Amino acid sequence: MNHRDRTDFDVRMAVTLEEAPWLGWILVKALVRFAFMVANNLVAIPSYLCYIIVLLPLRLLDSKRYWYLEGMMYKWLLGMVASWGWYAGYTVMEWGEDVKAISEDEAVMLVNHQATGDVCTLMMCLQDKGLVVAQMMWLMDHIFKYTNFGIVSLIHGDFFIRQGKSHRDQQLLLLKKHLENNYRSRDRKWIVLFPEGGFLRKRREISQSFAKKNNLPFLTHVTLPRVGATKIILRALVARQENGSPAGGDAKELDNKSKGLQWIIDTTIAYPKAEPIDIQTWILGYRKPAVTHVHYRIFPVKDVPLETDDLSDWLYQRFIEKEDLLSHFYETGAFPPPKGRKEAVSREMTLSNMWILLIQSFAFLSGYMWYSIFQYFYHCLF
Repeated sequence: MNHRDRTDFDVRMAVTLEEAPWLGWILVKALVRFAFMVANNLVAIPSYLCYIIVLLPLRLLDSKRYWYLEGMMYKWLLGMVASWGWYAGYTVMEWGEDVKAISEDEAVMLVNHQATGDVCTLMMCLQDKGLVVAQMMWLMDHIFKYTNFGIVSLIHGDFFIRQGKSHRDQQLLLLKKHLENNYRSRDRKWIVLFPEGGFLRKRREISQSFAKKNNLPFLTHVTLPRVGATKIILRALVARQENGSPAGGDAKELDNKSKGLQWIIDTTIAYPKAEPIDIQTWILGYRKPAVTHVHYRIFPVKDVPLETDDLSDWLYQRFIEKEDLLSHFYETGAFPPPKGRKEAVSREMTLSNMWILLIQSFAFLSGYMWYSIFQYFYHCLF
């Protein structure tokens, strides 16, 4: 080994030795966080199931109250997931229109999809939007059905969609039936949909190839959306006036409460340096603290065409605009201001530490209570 190679080797060793305590701390912190997450799941999810079983008679007597109570427990469970990222320093900054103003109306969120952390981000930033999380329905990949949270989502009424051309028509029929049977009967208000149909890194090349063949814009930060699920949701949930046109809200008159789906919330998630957070990072917290940025635009559903071709064009235009929003964000670190304004205003989303303490305490106390009950009956029987 010559003198230069030895010098480079010594420098690398010095850096490694300096980083060793930090890497050791990251490993210990990740193991502690993982252990807490496992314990959190072991007490919270079984407790949720036990409460649901005990409350079943109420479902027959007062269905609306039953689904309200289920929705509140569902919100608390999602709040626990949000807290895992919150205490790792993964926070959210919100931009654009204030969606709190329509939190009691029916709406569908159209969200770009980069990684599993998108779901966790939404779980966090929607916690302070009234009962939105409690009354929300998610459309997610069928693989989530087999996770620890799958049974909770099944009970709540979320829809698991199977991707692929061979399943597409059947899945859309199942979605239509699911909405008819579960959406209003369970007093759901918002639907979360990822129209791209998969993660950006997996669909980008296919989307760009499709765009080239069909003379559509070349997109880098998003992919062209699929229209099927959006069309089914709009046709199933948009109230119709006597003349057949959609009955929706007016962005300037939020007090106009017409029945049916009233708003489309175009939601754009941006990560610093275009490096998305995945669920593993959210749980283990091994990445440095980061701020995820979420931009909202609200469209009255009455302005959205329902015919397939026109709806496709409308959706494509929204994602072309998402591309511009993200390009501006990655260049400047901020979303562009709305028309007529010189500067965009951001809002820091916060979670209440006291509220997190209360729901976590309720989960662990419930787990202890149900364990004691089952232990008592076990000893009585055996």
